[in-house]
Amino acid sequence: MSFNKLAKQLLPTHFFSNLSTISTKTLIQMNNVWASYDAKNYSLKEITLSIERGTNYAIVGQSGSGKSTLLKLINGMMIPSKGQIKVDYQTPNINNKEFKRAMSKIGYIPQSLGLVKNITVLENVLIGSLPRIGKLNSLLKKFPESEIQEAEKIIKLVGLGGKSERKTYMLSGGEKRRVAIARALMQKPILLLADEIVSELDQVTAREIMDLVADAQQRLNLTAVMVHHDMHLALEYANRVAVIKEGQKILEIGIEGDKIIDFQSGNMSQQEIMELYNSNEP
Repeated sequence: MSFNKLAKQLLPTHFFSNLSTISTKTLIQMNNVWASYDAKNYSLKEITLSIERGTNYAIVGQSGSGKSTLLKLINGMMIPSKGQIKVDYQTPNINNKEFKRAMSKIGYIPQSLGLVKNITVLENVLIGSLPRIGKLNSLLKKFPESEIQEAEKIIKLVGLGGKSERKTYMLSGGEKRRVAIARALMQKPILLLADEIVSELDQVTAREIMDLVADAQQRLNLTAVMVHHDMHLALEYANRVAVIKEGQKILEIGIEGDKIIDFQSGNMSQQEIMELYNSNEP
């Protein structure tokens, strides 16, 4: 007997009539993905990974290893040369109208943060509401009161209460990152992509920012994909950590209790994994 026939026997007819969408536990899936900026040299090669909904996934590697390229592929800013990517059942491509509408649910924080320096914290955060209010209203600064109240709430949530009217260029590095997170949260995303968001910060401030992201994840059931340079910080906060070297994923690990769990059966020995971990001591 087929699955469909069996299901119809076990479940009432109205159950099927009420179904309208399918939700996937795996939010992001990459299968044998290759990427190139010049059609000659590959920045990424043979990348296969799965990221489950509601988890924190970290990407660690040296500069130029392809970490940022991975984020660009996920949000459709770059198209893979080979292979397939799915983000919540859709193929990322900013030139595709259907995916462009879905992009409002992807909060992206680039290394540069992308903030407008000469406007206030509140105005920067309100940019996150642009998909809902439209570009013209945003340019004219015609924000509904409900959006302003939501922005103020998020500003307080990220620890910047009382600084809504401060110009962004007057803030510290850690505060600017908080504004970038607040702007991303203002989009009401299901996915947060962050590229080296804690780089160049001291350990205390870096952990404050990571605590903030972790808290937002729990509150909003966010999936976070974050690029890091610090293996220890990544393992402290992420469910899984992918290590990228010369464009290839050479390792995928996580910590459970007092053990490092290897999720990717590769060619590395236990000793090599421990050496990689210990070589990143803060």
